[in-house]
Amino acid sequence: MPTVEEHLATLGKTPDELARLIEGAPEARLTTRPAPDAWAPTEILCHLRDTEESFSTRLSLTLDNDDPRWPPGGDADRWASERQYLRCDGRLALAAFARRRAESLARLGALTPEQWSRTGTHPKRGKMTIRDLVEFWAWHDGNHVAQLARAMRGEP
Repeated sequence: MPTVEEHLATLGKTPDELARLIEGAPEARLTTRPAPDAWAPTEILCHLRDTEESFSTRLSLTLDNDDPRWPPGGDADRWASERQYLRCDGRLALAAFARRRAESLARLGALTPEQWSRTGTHPKRGKMTIRDLVEFWAWHDGNHVAQLARAMRGEP
């Protein structure tokens, strides 16, 4: 099982991995869905930008309150549609994600050992520590990095 340090390393590498995957790609490639029900690269980058805010909010709530109930993350497909992800600039979304991620990592790096055990309640997963949240966060990154790699190859 990966350690917290390994999860933090994963979180730290994600912006560069995403940038490497889209490097040199024309805008048309970034806004092309590999299948009708699969996200285009730009949609994936916008999703990561927006969910970074959700993860950060959960972290803040847990640090500032005793066992808070976390707000739901939202319906990802609905966000993609309502927020018109395909009309966004994927590279700008990546830059915003990278800035937010740097802020998140700075906050996580400053946690005391006691704070890693603070808990919040996820609407579907139940009670989670900050350590659990970071594990889920790293999994989420890996899932979408792999999704972006497939989308860049034109695979759903």
